[in-house]
Amino acid sequence: MNVLKEKFNEKAAKQKAEVRAMLKEHGNTIVGEVKLSQVFGGARGIKTMVYETSQLDANEGIRFRGYSIPELKKLLPTGDGNEPLPEGLFWLMLVGEIPTEDEVRSLSKEWASRADVPDHVFKVLDSLPADTHPMIQFNMAIAAMSTDSVFSSRYAEGMSKSDYWDATYEDAMNLIARLPRVASYIYRRSYFDGDHIQPDSKLDWAANFAHMLGYKDETFTDLMRLYMTIHADHEGGNASAHTAFLINSTLADPYLSFAGAMGSLAGPLHGLANQEVIKFIFEMTDSLGTRNPTKEQVADFVQQTLDSGKVIPGYGHAVLRQPDPRFTAQKVFAEEHLADDEIVQVVWKLFEVVPPILDSLGKVKNPWPNVDSHSGALLVHYGFDQYSFYTVLFGVSRALGVVAALCWARALGGPLERPKSVTTEWAKEFIASKQS
Repeated sequence: MNVLKEKFNEKAAKQKAEVRAMLKEHGNTIVGEVKLSQVFGGARGIKTMVYETSQLDANEGIRFRGYSIPELKKLLPTGDGNEPLPEGLFWLMLVGEIPTEDEVRSLSKEWASRADVPDHVFKVLDSLPADTHPMIQFNMAIAAMSTDSVFSSRYAEGMSKSDYWDATYEDAMNLIARLPRVASYIYRRSYFDGDHIQPDSKLDWAANFAHMLGYKDETFTDLMRLYMTIHADHEGGNASAHTAFLINSTLADPYLSFAGAMGSLAGPLHGLANQEVIKFIFEMTDSLGTRNPTKEQVADFVQQTLDSGKVIPGYGHAVLRQPDPRFTAQKVFAEEHLADDEIVQVVWKLFEVVPPILDSLGKVKNPWPNVDSHSGALLVHYGFDQYSFYTVLFGVSRALGVVAALCWARALGGPLERPKSVTTEWAKEFIASKQS
Protein backbone atom coordinates (compact mmCIF):
# COMPACT_ATOMS: atom_id res chain seq x y z
CA MET A 1 0.00 0.00 0.00
CA ASN A 2 1.53 3.36 -1.01
CA VAL A 3 2.12 6.16 1.48
CA LEU A 4 -0.91 8.30 0.55
CA LYS A 5 -3.31 5.35 0.52
CA GLU A 6 -2.04 4.05 3.87
CA LYS A 7 -2.28 7.53 5.41
CA PHE A 8 -5.85 7.93 4.12
CA ASN A 9 -6.84 4.53 5.52
CA GLU A 10 -5.49 5.42 8.98
CA LYS A 11 -7.22 8.81 9.09
CA ALA A 12 -10.52 7.50 7.69
CA ALA A 13 -10.70 4.64 10.20
CA LYS A 14 -10.08 7.03 13.09
CA GLN A 15 -12.64 9.55 11.86
CA LYS A 16 -15.25 6.87 11.18
CA ALA A 17 -15.02 5.78 14.82
CA GLU A 18 -15.29 9.40 15.97
CA VAL A 19 -18.38 10.00 13.83
CA ARG A 20 -20.09 6.87 15.11
CA ALA A 21 -19.45 7.90 18.70
CA MET A 22 -20.67 11.43 18.03
CA LEU A 23 -23.90 10.25 16.39
CA LYS A 24 -24.54 7.74 19.14
CA GLU A 25 -24.43 10.50 21.75
CA HIS A 26 -25.70 13.49 19.78
CA GLY A 27 -27.63 12.03 16.84
CA ASN A 28 -30.91 13.62 17.94
CA THR A 29 -29.45 17.11 18.31
CA ILE A 30 -31.42 19.64 16.24
CA VAL A 31 -29.09 21.36 13.75
CA GLY A 32 -31.48 23.89 12.24
CA GLU A 33 -34.92 24.59 10.83
CA VAL A 34 -35.99 24.49 7.21
CA LYS A 35 -38.07 27.33 5.78
CA LEU A 36 -40.78 26.75 3.22
CA SER A 37 -38.91 29.11 0.89
CA GLN A 38 -35.96 26.70 1.05
CA VAL A 39 -38.18 23.73 0.26
CA PHE A 40 -39.33 25.54 -2.90
CA GLY A 41 -35.98 27.23 -3.51
CA GLY A 42 -33.71 24.40 -4.53
CA ALA A 43 -32.81 23.41 -0.95
CA ARG A 44 -30.60 26.50 -0.77
CA GLY A 45 -28.52 26.53 2.38
CA ILE A 46 -30.08 23.45 3.99
CA LYS A 47 -27.41 21.45 5.82
CA THR A 48 -28.00 17.87 4.70
CA MET A 49 -24.63 16.33 3.81
CA VAL A 50 -21.12 15.79 5.11
CA TYR A 51 -18.40 16.67 2.60
CA GLU A 52 -14.90 16.54 4.05
CA THR A 53 -12.56 18.15 1.53
CA SER A 54 -13.53 21.84 1.55
CA GLN A 55 -15.96 24.34 3.02
CA LEU A 56 -17.32 27.58 1.62
CA ASP A 57 -17.78 30.63 3.80
CA ALA A 58 -19.96 33.44 2.48
CA ASN A 59 -17.47 36.12 3.51
CA GLU A 60 -14.10 34.37 3.47
CA GLY A 61 -14.60 32.15 0.43
CA ILE A 62 -13.41 28.61 -0.10
CA ARG A 63 -11.15 26.85 2.36
CA PHE A 64 -9.54 23.54 1.54
CA ARG A 65 -9.16 21.63 4.81
CA GLY A 66 -9.12 25.00 6.58
CA TYR A 67 -6.59 26.68 4.27
CA SER A 68 -7.46 29.70 2.12
CA ILE A 69 -6.19 30.04 -1.45
CA PRO A 70 -3.56 32.68 -0.50
CA GLU A 71 -2.31 30.34 2.24
CA LEU A 72 -2.13 27.42 -0.16
CA LYS A 73 -0.14 29.48 -2.65
CA LYS A 74 2.48 29.91 0.06
CA LEU A 75 2.38 26.40 1.52
CA LEU A 76 1.83 23.92 -1.31
CA PRO A 77 4.88 22.66 -3.25
CA THR A 78 5.39 24.27 -6.65
CA GLY A 79 7.74 21.76 -8.27
CA ASP A 80 9.49 23.26 -11.29
CA GLY A 81 7.12 26.24 -11.52
CA ASN A 82 5.85 29.14 -9.45
CA GLU A 83 2.26 28.06 -8.81
CA PRO A 84 0.95 25.33 -6.48
CA LEU A 85 0.88 21.82 -7.90
CA PRO A 86 -2.63 20.30 -8.00
CA GLU A 87 -1.13 17.06 -6.71
CA GLY A 88 -0.41 18.86 -3.46
CA LEU A 89 -3.99 20.04 -3.12
CA PHE A 90 -5.33 16.54 -3.77
CA TRP A 91 -3.04 15.20 -1.05
CA LEU A 92 -4.28 17.88 1.34
CA MET A 93 -7.95 17.23 0.55
CA LEU A 94 -7.55 13.50 0.98
CA VAL A 95 -5.63 13.37 4.26
CA GLY A 96 -5.71 16.92 5.64
CA GLU A 97 -1.95 17.45 5.54
CA ILE A 98 0.27 19.79 3.52
CA PRO A 99 2.54 17.39 1.59
CA THR A 100 6.28 17.67 1.16
CA GLU A 101 7.95 18.23 -2.19
CA ASP A 102 8.95 14.55 -2.29
CA GLU A 103 5.41 13.39 -1.53
CA VAL A 104 4.02 15.54 -4.33
CA ARG A 105 6.61 14.26 -6.79
CA SER A 106 5.75 10.70 -5.82
CA LEU A 107 2.07 11.40 -6.51
CA SER A 108 2.95 12.88 -9.92
CA LYS A 109 4.78 9.64 -10.76
CA GLU A 110 1.89 7.57 -9.43
CA TRP A 111 -0.60 9.34 -11.67
CA ALA A 112 1.74 9.07 -14.65
CA SER A 113 1.91 5.30 -14.11
CA ARG A 114 -1.90 5.09 -14.17
CA ALA A 115 -2.53 7.41 -17.12
CA ASP A 116 -3.01 4.88 -19.94
CA VAL A 117 -6.50 5.24 -21.40
CA PRO A 118 -8.21 2.12 -22.82
CA ASP A 119 -8.31 2.13 -26.62
CA HIS A 120 -12.08 1.73 -26.72
CA VAL A 121 -12.46 5.16 -25.09
CA PHE A 122 -10.74 6.82 -28.06
CA LYS A 123 -12.89 4.75 -30.42
CA VAL A 124 -16.02 6.05 -28.69
CA LEU A 125 -14.78 9.61 -29.16
CA ASP A 126 -13.81 9.04 -32.79
CA SER A 127 -17.31 7.72 -33.52
CA LEU A 128 -18.74 11.18 -32.72
CA PRO A 129 -18.81 14.12 -35.13
CA ALA A 130 -15.77 16.33 -34.50
CA ASP A 131 -18.05 19.31 -33.85
CA THR A 132 -19.85 17.55 -30.97
CA HIS A 133 -19.70 19.84 -27.94
CA PRO A 134 -16.56 19.00 -25.94
CA MET A 135 -18.56 18.48 -22.74
CA ILE A 136 -20.66 15.79 -24.44
CA GLN A 137 -17.48 14.08 -25.61
CA PHE A 138 -15.93 14.41 -22.16
CA ASN A 139 -18.99 12.94 -20.47
CA MET A 140 -19.13 9.98 -22.82
CA ALA A 141 -15.41 9.27 -22.47
CA ILE A 142 -15.66 9.24 -18.67
CA ALA A 143 -18.63 6.85 -18.76
CA ALA A 144 -16.79 4.63 -21.26
CA MET A 145 -13.89 4.26 -18.82
CA SER A 146 -16.31 2.67 -16.35
CA THR A 147 -15.62 -0.67 -18.05
CA ASP A 148 -12.32 -0.62 -16.13
CA SER A 149 -13.86 0.21 -12.75
CA VAL A 150 -12.12 -1.53 -9.87
CA PHE A 151 -15.12 -0.83 -7.65
CA SER A 152 -17.63 -2.43 -10.01
CA SER A 153 -15.43 -5.47 -10.56
CA ARG A 154 -14.77 -6.08 -6.87
CA TYR A 155 -18.40 -5.40 -5.92
CA ALA A 156 -19.50 -8.08 -8.40
CA GLU A 157 -17.08 -10.49 -6.71
CA GLY A 158 -18.67 -9.87 -3.30
CA MET A 159 -16.43 -7.18 -1.82
CA SER A 160 -16.87 -6.42 1.88
CA LYS A 161 -18.42 -3.04 2.72
CA SER A 162 -15.30 -2.23 4.74
CA ASP A 163 -13.32 -2.35 1.48
CA TYR A 164 -15.53 0.05 -0.48
CA TRP A 165 -13.12 2.91 0.21
CA ASP A 166 -10.17 0.91 -1.15
CA ALA A 167 -11.82 0.18 -4.50
CA THR A 168 -13.09 3.76 -4.70
CA TYR A 169 -9.58 5.05 -4.06
CA GLU A 170 -8.19 2.94 -6.92
CA ASP A 171 -10.85 4.21 -9.33
CA ALA A 172 -10.30 7.78 -8.13
CA MET A 173 -6.56 7.64 -8.75
CA ASN A 174 -7.01 6.08 -12.19
CA LEU A 175 -9.69 8.57 -13.16
CA ILE A 176 -7.63 11.62 -12.19
CA ALA A 177 -4.57 10.20 -13.94
CA ARG A 178 -6.44 9.65 -17.20
CA LEU A 179 -8.48 12.85 -17.45
CA PRO A 180 -5.76 15.13 -18.95
CA ARG A 181 -5.14 12.57 -21.70
CA VAL A 182 -8.86 12.25 -22.45
CA ALA A 183 -9.48 16.00 -22.36
CA SER A 184 -6.50 16.87 -24.55
CA TYR A 185 -7.55 14.18 -27.04
CA ILE A 186 -10.97 15.84 -27.29
CA TYR A 187 -9.33 19.26 -27.67
CA ARG A 188 -6.99 18.20 -30.47
CA ARG A 189 -9.66 16.24 -32.39
CA SER A 190 -12.18 19.07 -32.09
CA TYR A 191 -9.95 22.01 -33.04
CA PHE A 192 -6.74 20.65 -34.60
CA ASP A 193 -7.95 17.94 -37.00
CA GLY A 194 -6.90 15.13 -34.68
CA ASP A 195 -3.25 16.16 -34.58
CA HIS A 196 -2.64 14.59 -31.18
CA ILE A 197 0.33 15.11 -28.89
CA GLN A 198 1.62 12.17 -26.86
CA PRO A 199 1.98 12.53 -23.09
CA ASP A 200 5.30 13.20 -21.37
CA SER A 201 5.43 11.14 -18.18
CA LYS A 202 8.35 13.19 -16.84
CA LEU A 203 6.13 16.23 -16.37
CA ASP A 204 3.84 16.96 -13.44
CA TRP A 205 0.11 16.40 -13.93
CA ALA A 206 -0.88 19.95 -14.99
CA ALA A 207 2.31 20.52 -17.02
CA ASN A 208 1.67 17.33 -18.97
CA PHE A 209 -1.88 18.49 -19.60
CA ALA A 210 -0.62 21.81 -20.98
CA HIS A 211 1.89 19.90 -23.12
CA MET A 212 -0.77 17.60 -24.60
CA LEU A 213 -3.04 20.56 -25.31
CA GLY A 214 -0.18 21.97 -27.38
CA TYR A 215 1.05 24.89 -25.26
CA LYS A 216 4.76 25.23 -24.54
CA ASP A 217 4.86 28.61 -22.80
CA GLU A 218 6.11 28.09 -19.23
CA THR A 219 3.82 30.83 -17.95
CA PHE A 220 0.82 29.06 -19.50
CA THR A 221 1.96 25.87 -17.78
CA ASP A 222 1.97 27.75 -14.49
CA LEU A 223 -1.49 29.08 -15.30
CA MET A 224 -2.70 25.49 -15.75
CA ARG A 225 -1.25 24.56 -12.35
CA LEU A 226 -3.06 27.51 -10.76
CA TYR A 227 -6.29 26.87 -12.70
CA MET A 228 -6.38 23.19 -11.78
CA THR A 229 -5.79 24.08 -8.13
CA ILE A 230 -8.33 26.84 -7.59
CA HIS A 231 -11.15 25.11 -9.51
CA ALA A 232 -10.67 21.76 -7.76
CA ASP A 233 -13.41 21.97 -5.14
CA HIS A 234 -16.09 24.29 -3.77
CA GLU A 235 -17.63 22.27 -0.94
CA GLY A 236 -20.28 19.64 -1.55
CA GLY A 237 -23.41 21.66 -2.19
CA ASN A 238 -22.57 22.92 -5.68
CA ALA A 239 -24.42 21.12 -8.45
CA SER A 240 -21.59 19.03 -9.89
CA ALA A 241 -20.11 17.90 -6.57
CA HIS A 242 -23.51 17.07 -5.14
CA THR A 243 -24.51 15.18 -8.28
CA ALA A 244 -21.43 12.97 -8.00
CA PHE A 245 -22.02 12.51 -4.27
CA LEU A 246 -25.66 11.53 -4.83
CA ILE A 247 -24.92 9.07 -7.63
CA ASN A 248 -22.06 7.50 -5.69
CA SER A 249 -24.30 7.03 -2.66
CA THR A 250 -26.09 4.37 -4.72
CA LEU A 251 -22.71 2.60 -5.02
CA ALA A 252 -22.43 3.47 -8.69
CA ASP A 253 -18.72 3.51 -9.47
CA PRO A 254 -16.67 6.77 -9.45
CA TYR A 255 -16.59 6.94 -13.26
CA LEU A 256 -20.38 6.94 -13.59
CA SER A 257 -20.64 9.27 -10.60
CA PHE A 258 -18.22 11.76 -12.12
CA ALA A 259 -19.86 11.50 -15.56
CA GLY A 260 -23.10 12.58 -13.90
CA ALA A 261 -21.29 15.46 -12.25
CA MET A 262 -20.01 16.62 -15.62
CA GLY A 263 -23.54 16.59 -17.01
CA SER A 264 -24.38 19.00 -14.20
CA LEU A 265 -21.27 21.14 -14.75
CA ALA A 266 -22.25 21.61 -18.40
CA GLY A 267 -25.29 23.69 -17.43
CA PRO A 268 -25.21 27.46 -18.07
CA LEU A 269 -25.93 28.19 -14.39
CA HIS A 270 -22.84 26.22 -13.36
CA GLY A 271 -19.60 25.48 -15.22
CA LEU A 272 -20.75 26.64 -18.64
CA ALA A 273 -20.80 30.19 -17.29
CA ASN A 274 -17.07 30.62 -17.93
CA GLN A 275 -17.52 30.61 -21.71
CA GLU A 276 -20.49 32.96 -21.40
CA VAL A 277 -18.29 35.59 -19.71
CA ILE A 278 -15.69 35.81 -22.46
CA LYS A 279 -18.41 35.84 -25.12
CA PHE A 280 -20.04 38.77 -23.29
CA ILE A 281 -16.73 40.67 -23.19
CA PHE A 282 -16.17 40.30 -26.92
CA GLU A 283 -19.77 41.22 -27.68
CA MET A 284 -19.20 44.38 -25.66
CA THR A 285 -15.90 45.32 -27.29
CA ASP A 286 -17.31 44.59 -30.76
CA SER A 287 -20.36 46.71 -30.02
CA LEU A 288 -18.20 49.58 -28.74
CA GLY A 289 -15.77 49.23 -31.62
CA THR A 290 -12.70 49.05 -29.37
CA ARG A 291 -10.82 46.63 -27.15
CA ASN A 292 -9.73 49.50 -24.99
CA PRO A 293 -13.04 51.01 -23.83
CA THR A 294 -13.22 53.64 -21.12
CA LYS A 295 -14.81 52.82 -17.78
CA GLU A 296 -17.70 55.09 -18.77
CA GLN A 297 -18.29 53.09 -21.96
CA VAL A 298 -18.17 49.83 -20.02
CA ALA A 299 -20.61 51.17 -17.43
CA ASP A 300 -23.04 52.32 -20.14
CA PHE A 301 -22.93 48.91 -21.86
CA VAL A 302 -23.47 47.12 -18.55
CA GLN A 303 -26.47 49.32 -17.78
CA GLN A 304 -27.94 48.74 -21.24
CA THR A 305 -27.51 45.00 -20.77
CA LEU A 306 -29.35 45.09 -17.46
CA ASP A 307 -32.07 47.35 -18.86
CA SER A 308 -32.72 44.79 -21.60
CA GLY A 309 -33.48 42.17 -18.94
CA LYS A 310 -30.20 40.28 -19.23
CA VAL A 311 -27.65 39.47 -16.53
CA ILE A 312 -23.94 40.25 -16.38
CA PRO A 313 -22.22 36.85 -16.62
CA GLY A 314 -19.45 36.23 -14.11
CA TYR A 315 -21.05 38.30 -11.36
CA GLY A 316 -22.95 36.98 -8.36
CA HIS A 317 -22.71 33.70 -6.50
CA ALA A 318 -25.21 31.48 -4.68
CA VAL A 319 -23.21 31.61 -1.45
CA LEU A 320 -20.39 34.15 -1.61
CA ARG A 321 -20.99 37.72 -0.45
CA GLN A 322 -17.49 39.02 -1.25
CA PRO A 323 -15.26 38.89 -4.35
CA ASP A 324 -14.45 35.25 -5.09
CA PRO A 325 -10.93 34.40 -3.84
CA ARG A 326 -10.49 32.37 -7.02
CA PHE A 327 -11.09 35.56 -9.03
CA THR A 328 -8.52 37.33 -6.88
CA ALA A 329 -5.95 34.57 -7.41
CA GLN A 330 -6.34 34.89 -11.17
CA LYS A 331 -6.13 38.67 -10.95
CA VAL A 332 -2.84 38.39 -9.05
CA PHE A 333 -1.51 36.05 -11.75
CA ALA A 334 -2.55 38.53 -14.44
CA GLU A 335 -0.94 41.43 -12.60
CA GLU A 336 2.33 39.50 -12.49
CA HIS A 337 2.37 38.21 -16.06
CA LEU A 338 0.00 40.02 -18.42
CA ALA A 339 -1.11 43.31 -16.93
CA ASP A 340 -0.92 45.06 -20.32
CA ASP A 341 -3.33 42.67 -22.05
CA GLU A 342 -6.33 44.63 -23.38
CA ILE A 343 -8.95 41.97 -22.55
CA VAL A 344 -7.54 41.52 -19.06
CA GLN A 345 -7.86 45.26 -18.56
CA VAL A 346 -11.50 45.06 -19.67
CA VAL A 347 -12.06 42.43 -16.97
CA TRP A 348 -10.58 44.81 -14.42
CA LYS A 349 -12.75 47.69 -15.64
CA LEU A 350 -15.81 45.46 -15.25
CA PHE A 351 -14.62 44.72 -11.71
CA GLU A 352 -14.63 48.47 -11.00
CA VAL A 353 -17.99 49.35 -12.54
CA VAL A 354 -20.27 46.30 -12.24
CA PRO A 355 -20.52 45.90 -8.43
CA PRO A 356 -21.65 49.50 -7.80
CA ILE A 357 -24.25 49.25 -10.56
CA LEU A 358 -25.62 45.93 -9.30
CA ASP A 359 -25.54 47.18 -5.71
CA SER A 360 -27.60 50.21 -6.69
CA LEU A 361 -30.42 47.94 -7.88
CA GLY A 362 -31.07 46.87 -4.30
CA LYS A 363 -31.97 43.33 -5.39
CA VAL A 364 -28.59 41.63 -5.77
CA LYS A 365 -27.21 39.85 -2.71
CA ASN A 366 -23.73 39.50 -4.18
CA PRO A 367 -22.60 42.08 -6.77
CA TRP A 368 -19.03 40.75 -6.79
CA PRO A 369 -17.18 38.75 -9.47
CA ASN A 370 -16.97 34.97 -9.27
CA VAL A 371 -14.30 32.63 -10.60
CA ASP A 372 -15.68 32.66 -14.15
CA SER A 373 -15.28 36.40 -14.64
CA HIS A 374 -11.50 36.23 -15.11
CA SER A 375 -10.49 32.79 -16.38
CA GLY A 376 -11.45 33.28 -20.04
CA ALA A 377 -9.38 36.44 -20.42
CA LEU A 378 -6.28 34.64 -19.15
CA LEU A 379 -6.78 31.75 -21.55
CA VAL A 380 -7.42 34.03 -24.53
CA HIS A 381 -4.15 35.85 -23.87
CA TYR A 382 -2.30 32.62 -24.67
CA GLY A 383 -4.34 31.99 -27.82
CA PHE A 384 -6.68 29.54 -26.10
CA ASP A 385 -9.85 30.95 -27.62
CA GLN A 386 -11.86 27.74 -28.08
CA TYR A 387 -14.52 28.86 -25.61
CA SER A 388 -16.62 25.71 -25.79
CA PHE A 389 -13.72 23.78 -24.27
CA TYR A 390 -13.40 25.93 -21.16
CA THR A 391 -15.84 23.85 -19.14
CA VAL A 392 -13.81 20.72 -19.86
CA LEU A 393 -10.82 22.42 -18.21
CA PHE A 394 -13.07 23.16 -15.25
CA GLY A 395 -14.16 19.52 -15.18
CA VAL A 396 -10.65 18.09 -15.18
CA SER A 397 -9.86 20.24 -12.16
CA ARG A 398 -13.12 19.55 -10.34
CA ALA A 399 -12.33 15.83 -10.37
CA LEU A 400 -9.67 16.38 -7.70
CA GLY A 401 -12.10 17.49 -5.02
CA VAL A 402 -15.04 15.34 -6.08
CA VAL A 403 -13.29 11.99 -6.10
CA ALA A 404 -11.40 12.77 -2.89
CA ALA A 405 -14.80 13.40 -1.29
CA LEU A 406 -16.13 10.11 -2.70
CA CYS A 407 -13.25 8.26 -1.04
CA TRP A 408 -14.28 9.79 2.27
CA ALA A 409 -17.97 9.03 1.73
CA ARG A 410 -17.24 5.34 1.21
CA ALA A 411 -14.67 5.20 4.02
CA LEU A 412 -17.18 6.66 6.48
CA GLY A 413 -19.97 4.40 5.24
CA GLY A 414 -22.16 7.18 3.88
CA PRO A 415 -25.80 6.18 3.28
CA LEU A 416 -27.92 6.27 0.17
CA GLU A 417 -29.18 9.85 -0.20
CA ARG A 418 -32.95 10.01 -0.04
CA PRO A 419 -34.36 13.43 0.90
CA LYS A 420 -38.09 13.76 1.47
CA SER A 421 -40.06 15.62 -1.18
CA VAL A 422 -43.47 17.27 -0.79
CA THR A 423 -46.17 18.52 -3.14
CA THR A 424 -47.52 22.04 -3.47
CA GLU A 425 -50.83 20.73 -2.12
CA TRP A 426 -49.00 19.46 0.98
CA ALA A 427 -47.48 22.94 1.42
CA LYS A 428 -50.93 24.56 1.23
CA GLU A 429 -52.35 22.14 3.81
CA PHE A 430 -49.32 22.66 6.05
CA ILE A 431 -49.77 26.45 6.00
CA ALA A 432 -53.49 26.08 6.67
CA SER A 433 -52.80 23.85 9.67
CA LYS A 434 -50.41 26.45 11.12
CA GLN A 435 -52.99 29.23 10.69
CA SER A 436 -55.88 27.38 12.29
